[in-house]
Amino acid sequence: MDEAASSGDAKQIVLQSLAFLYPWIRPYYSLPISDYACRLFEIPHTRIKLEIRRCALTKLLDAVKKAGRRSGLPEDVVGQICGELERRRVLQTGPHLLLLFEAEAYYTHAFSLLGLKAHGCSSYLSYAVSTVSLVEKPRKGPGWLTVNGTPVNLFGLSRSRMIGYNLLSGPGSYRFALLPAEPNICPEALTLLEGLLPKQGFERPAHALKAANIALWPKIFGDGFAFLQIDDEDVTDLVVSHLRDENSWLRTRLFEAPKLASDIVAGFDKLAAGPWGSWVARGTDFFWFYEDGKRHRLRLESGELVHATTGKKLVRFTAAEIVERLVNRSLVPNLFLMFLVISILPGVRALGGSHQPIYYPLMRYALCKALEAADMDADLRHALVVDDMPAAWGHRVIECDQNPFDLYRAGRMGEASDHTGRFATVPFMDACGSMSSFAGDSSWLELYRRIQLETIAPTNAEWGFS
Repeated sequence: MDEAASSGDAKQIVLQSLAFLYPWIRPYYSLPISDYACRLFEIPHTRIKLEIRRCALTKLLDAVKKAGRRSGLPEDVVGQICGELERRRVLQTGPHLLLLFEAEAYYTHAFSLLGLKAHGCSSYLSYAVSTVSLVEKPRKGPGWLTVNGTPVNLFGLSRSRMIGYNLLSGPGSYRFALLPAEPNICPEALTLLEGLLPKQGFERPAHALKAANIALWPKIFGDGFAFLQIDDEDVTDLVVSHLRDENSWLRTRLFEAPKLASDIVAGFDKLAAGPWGSWVARGTDFFWFYEDGKRHRLRLESGELVHATTGKKLVRFTAAEIVERLVNRSLVPNLFLMFLVISILPGVRALGGSHQPIYYPLMRYALCKALEAADMDADLRHALVVDDMPAAWGHRVIECDQNPFDLYRAGRMGEASDHTGRFATVPFMDACGSMSSFAGDSSWLELYRRIQLETIAPTNAEWGFS
């Protein structure tokens, strides 16, 4: 690691830091990228069978079924997706809700297909974060797509309707308008893209992108894999299902057990004050509040959710009142609650991007410490300790300069084999490119520094749930 630091090679610093915390990954650095993808999609070995997990997995499968039906997929295809998820219990959770032609999404989906194909799978379920802004960087984000080298405003929204607004903003009428930021774009390219996208209006930008991706999938990846994308609205309905069940773990523990929720929040605060602090951002407590198309942070105080900026009391932290707010979409689960219901409780491996492989194990630690303090669920705590690879780096693994829409225009897309064949034999170190999304992130440099100082190590109690 000293050599990597002296060379200033940020990519090597990231890879060495990852291998330090996840020793199993190191041998894959010298192998084809398909070997790594195959490992991630291996069925997790289940050492402990719990009723809590069986119930949580059943609810997750029901939520996936509902999402598939809403997307217009045939019943047999929905059943196929749910059947493979139930057997495999691995879920790609990395990309935000982006159009499939966006490189960050496209190359992650191609990587996932490498792993799924290696195991003879025929369906692909992906969770896409939608509690994100339409614009995440100047002319970048879910509301934009680069076409022929020019940023294109997908919905034709004004700057005032994009800055600070979220994919779950609504209700409204969002249509694909394809407004280029510069006038010198190739009109044929825009005409082609327009013909591929839905024509109708949608209540929320997230609805438009999910519908577009369902339509684009067979044109980009062919018919070899059934495809379904779920997002935070689907997770919202999943949480509602938990809270309406008076015997569910989520209801009896998080909402009805004295102090558990506040102890979890306190655990995150303690992590944030320690050596892992840069990886644990306490954005909001359990839920985001949506008002006038914008997202607001909440704080849990004395059994109530309070607006973090104004201090206004919003809703009591009870199952009945929370359900009402979830149904009308004024509340949406945060990242921790999302992982709780789609991964931690049902025992599903989560594949993520440049931050998730670090912060997700810390979330599991905060939960288990709170359960331990309350002397609850020793069997669940033990299961979380012995889980087979509960999380792994599986998003932004392939980095490539080729624009996916340009590849489509050139006729180099249409079957899953077109994509998996391009990368199957590429060495890991070449496939991940410069790792720009990691190497330019100060959090990784700080992690490396703390590893050097020995304030962070795999033997830390906080890393015991990785």
